[in-house]
Amino acid sequence: MGFAPDDTERLARARADLRMGVPVVVAGMGVMLAAETLQPARLTLLHGMGAAVAITDWRAQTLKVAAYDGDVARIALPADADARWVTALANPADDLRSPMKGPLRAQRGGDADLARAAVTLCKSARLLPAAVIAPLDDTARFAAEHGLTVVDAAAVRTTEMSPLHGIVSARLPMSVSEAGRLHVFRPDDGGEEHYAVEIGQPDRSKPVLARLHSACFTGDLLGSLKCDCGPQLRGALAQMGTEGHGVLLYLNQEGRGIGLANKMRAYALQDQGYDTVEANHRLGFHDDERDFRIGAAILKQMGFGAVRLLTNNPAKIARMEASGVSVVERVPLKVGENAHNHAYLATKAAKSGHLL
Repeated sequence: MGFAPDDTERLARARADLRMGVPVVVAGMGVMLAAETLQPARLTLLHGMGAAVAITDWRAQTLKVAAYDGDVARIALPADADARWVTALANPADDLRSPMKGPLRAQRGGDADLARAAVTLCKSARLLPAAVIAPLDDTARFAAEHGLTVVDAAAVRTTEMSPLHGIVSARLPMSVSEAGRLHVFRPDDGGEEHYAVEIGQPDRSKPVLARLHSACFTGDLLGSLKCDCGPQLRGALAQMGTEGHGVLLYLNQEGRGIGLANKMRAYALQDQGYDTVEANHRLGFHDDERDFRIGAAILKQMGFGAVRLLTNNPAKIARMEASGVSVVERVPLKVGENAHNHAYLATKAAKSGHLL
């Protein structure tokens, strides 16, 4: 291995570039800019290059435009389009106030792989899943001339999970149990670290009481009443403390994997009358963008092959089983319902299959 970055390292660099508004080149295809961080001067440079705005099929449904490419849509960039026009396509904040965004012309035919790569990169950077894209004949020369990061499309599209490595663990006495220990795991791809809270000394040869808990800044830390995350976190830890052993995996997948900023955008849409699933769709995301394979990988690294899973979500059970971790029992965790989150929980049950 030389000094040059590999595909994984280039992707990490690309995510950082997009968050700063810097273009990224997809090798052999073209150049892209994240719609959320788009700078007007750079957009001007793309005019005349056959540019388009790539959005997901969910966002296309909201905009009433055909997603001819299936999972994505390519909206032709008009000659007079400015950054505000692009932002209006990507961000549903003003959809009700300004519902007319057209006329919009969706491109059809040709290769949509640049659009797919662009949307995937924006998602991984925790940005709105929309990008301005333009095809290039010589991507290598363009990148070299402008000092841009080049990523491989196959590396962008990969569904393989980045390897995780245990970095450190240390004793952590807690109110629920003085016999606590915190383990920190770091992925190779430069993404967020994940944590495992171990209570007591669980027997690795027996199913362990476990909880896969996705980070929720508003619920876990601020005591938000809009969700049941905080009560679930504290309830799971309390039950593990009572039994004397357990493992709580704290996965940094805020907002069902869309990040805190997009989660707050979803909250704003909920204030307009949309439910939690509808809000995600209007933003351009799936119902749930989390990767529960991360939890299975951590459990196996810690020596656990079977769990009693504290969850109301059948998807977690299915993912654990598919990833080689046996779920011998589902332990319900029904806590935290209140007047503010009653409708939210009802939506999770009706649309996401949660067992409530």
